[in-house]
Amino acid sequence: MFSRHDNYLKSRKRMVETQIIPRGITDKRVLDAMLSVPRHLFVEKALWEQAYNDYPLPIGEKQTISQPYIVALMTDALELKGSEKVLEIGTGSGYQTAILSKLAEKVYSIERISMLASRARKLLDELHCSNVVIRVCDGTEGWKEESPFDAVLVTAASPDIPSQYIEQLKTGGRLVIPVGDMFSQMLTKVVKTKDGIQRFEMGGCRFVKLVGRYGWTEEEI
Repeated sequence: MFSRHDNYLKSRKRMVETQIIPRGITDKRVLDAMLSVPRHLFVEKALWEQAYNDYPLPIGEKQTISQPYIVALMTDALELKGSEKVLEIGTGSGYQTAILSKLAEKVYSIERISMLASRARKLLDELHCSNVVIRVCDGTEGWKEESPFDAVLVTAASPDIPSQYIEQLKTGGRLVIPVGDMFSQMLTKVVKTKDGIQRFEMGGCRFVKLVGRYGWTEEEI
């Protein structure tokens, strides 16, 4: 008979096998990270039974934990090999942060809501994600003093791509960000080259708003 914990291991395996692999995510490192991080711990206990389903869930403060496939898709697009320095904009629950911590050398994560940052920090410490640094500030400005980054991942929707993110990327670096209006966005991958940027559309999506100096204002959300 499986224990309650074993049931969540089974749920993670089912999530990967039915939601992620069939949609084209095949990088073994990404799949292993999705299998190893206990997603249910990043939501309220009342939502644990829904944690591995194919949709986002609320985490408080008008924020959400993204659909598992979207987390995998955005992570996969960063093309991480293990030696990278990554900037994450929007710590939120800390789930995406934990996935990145399994795949990169160092993760710098920014969250504007201090309660979420504090809760994520505690859980990440419990899960021994010791290569993560979290800062509470305006994420639209990036983290200049720690730049340049090999990759930047933005987990909130922006009306455009803040130039700070491009400036803080290394040449050859990858940025993944949802770009669009208040109601729908295009998940966008940007690769920085010595001649400028290459931009790729990855499909429609809908995220919470990126709030800050170079995003949406508090009044607009």
